[in-house]
Amino acid sequence: MARETLLFSDVKSIFGSLKEVMLSNKEKLIELDGIMGDGDLGLTMFTAFNAAAEDFADEPDLGKVFIKAGMAMAKAAPSTMGTLMGTGFMRGGKAVKEKNVLGAAEMAQFWRAFVEGLEERGKAKPGDKTIIDSLDPAASALEKAVADGKSLHEGFAAACSAAEAGMENTKTMIAQFGRMAYNQEKSKTLIDPGAVVGYLLIKTFADYISDSLT
Repeated sequence: MARETLLFSDVKSIFGSLKEVMLSNKEKLIELDGIMGDGDLGLTMFTAFNAAAEDFADEPDLGKVFIKAGMAMAKAAPSTMGTLMGTGFMRGGKAVKEKNVLGAAEMAQFWRAFVEGLEERGKAKPGDKTIIDSLDPAASALEKAVADGKSLHEGFAAACSAAEAGMENTKTMIAQFGRMAYNQEKSKTLIDPGAVVGYLLIKTFADYISDSLT
């Protein structure tokens, strides 16, 4: 039977995977961001997750682990997206503070708090063509999975599908933030680079849970 909780070792491994995922997608993110943005997203995300992985907290409280990871990201990559990512992990960490095991319910709480942190810090909402448009559907899918009594594996499979659909749906939206918003109508049909980052985040968690929690 597959294990249905994340432990400290799992979270540490996931951050190592996130570092590698952001490295392997760095050029893709730079290309996407360069169409109407300043083209630094790939480097920013790798810098942020590299810092989190390299300075990983040896701490049984997984909430504190996420908070310290967020702090490391915000310090290493003090750009808009780096700050937002740091905020998301810190807010998510606060939601699961004093937990040393994370199941489906805790992960749903984590990602909902993560999204709320982004909304408050970035003043964005679903539909504004941002990272929120992939992460909010993922958080909702996790919450529904918990309400339906589904497992961690099932919840993240659903969250990954929801994040991918949300990411693709940004092609129908008009940008409200960043340099892309200067060309609002032209931004339509383009995928939002931030939403791609959100999808990569959820997919990395989902892949780890599918492949390693057995």
